[in-house]
Amino acid sequence: MRFKWTIRLLPLVGPVILYILWATAVSAKWVSAALLPSPLTTIVYTGHVFVSGAIWGDLWSTVQRTLYAFACASLVGVPLGVLLGSSPPIYKSVEFLIDFFRSTPSSAMIPLFMLIFGITDINKIAIAAFSAVLVIIFNSAYGVMNAKKTRVMAAKTMGVSRFHIFKDVLLMESLLQTFIGLRTGISLALVIVIVAEMFIGSESGLGHRIIDAQQVFNIKDMYSSILITGALGYVMNLIFMFVENRLIHWGGKV
Repeated sequence: MRFKWTIRLLPLVGPVILYILWATAVSAKWVSAALLPSPLTTIVYTGHVFVSGAIWGDLWSTVQRTLYAFACASLVGVPLGVLLGSSPPIYKSVEFLIDFFRSTPSSAMIPLFMLIFGITDINKIAIAAFSAVLVIIFNSAYGVMNAKKTRVMAAKTMGVSRFHIFKDVLLMESLLQTFIGLRTGISLALVIVIVAEMFIGSESGLGHRIIDAQQVFNIKDMYSSILITGALGYVMNLIFMFVENRLIHWGGKV
């Protein structure tokens, strides 16, 4: 029983270490108090912006843009990745393009997207979807290509049709890798949305709130918004892990 409780408490170790290091840096005056408020002050202020409702509009704007971008990336990336993975020669023919753009920082593409879409919400969603779709395509394709050969051979030996091998063996085998791509994709989409809200004309969003607080030297609000952004990404990851464990219950099993 004690061991189970120890395992459950392990996720709290990181936040506790962060809190101690932060509090130590402030109390030891390694950083000026004007530039780094205490963690307790920041947490109290964060609670205040939630209770007062000041953060909800910006939080919802960021979540909405991230989900729109992720939905677009998923609808394009998963089918395209599965299609490319089912034919290695076709994937090899476009592998350079996928790896080239996947290796290019999406933030470097912001000026190009501004020229195409202007300073609009569509721009923010498009650049975030672009960054996520490449990761999703890559993982979906490799999930299909790296499906266990023994199961494919067994299905062929039993006379199963190519369509059912693709549907019941390759797709099922690829789901674990596909979900890794989806989980990475939504994290990337959030990061790019925050960056876009900072540097592309925006009137709402956590990124806008962070850069606006920095410019007017509202340090508590800046750190609070950063903490909320990190917590949002963590919650999204937890939700995806929960869905993944429920849908792909055979993950990691032979």
